[in-house]
Amino acid sequence: MSGYAVVAAVIGAGILLVVAAMTARRLLAPRAVTPAGRTTYESGIDPVGEGWAQSQVRYLSYAFLYVVFAVDAVYLFPWALVARELGMRALIAVAVFVGIVLVGLLHAARRGLLRWT
Repeated sequence: MSGYAVVAAVIGAGILLVVAAMTARRLLAPRAVTPAGRTTYESGIDPVGEGWAQSQVRYLSYAFLYVVFAVDAVYLFPWALVARELGMRALIAVAVFVGIVLVGLLHAARRGLLRWT
């Protein structure tokens, strides 16, 4: 039963923290609503035009490359620290993983995303 008591205490502490934060916000936040306070705030600039804007698709390419390299680093460095203890099955699993990452890199290279120009 002590395990359940710990879980209940953590849940109770979480609920208490949320209630305390909401109470502090209600007590400390300003309540005066002005027309300027209801306008859209965009980095200190008054909004101009409509609220709809098209995003650039080229940023998707950079996000794709970041995911390929970040996931590669996040999984390979910890694996390299314990590679000898894990055995042959782990080596095969990492080979499959590196193969999938290489497919992503080959796709990026084919699309021309790895050129410096």
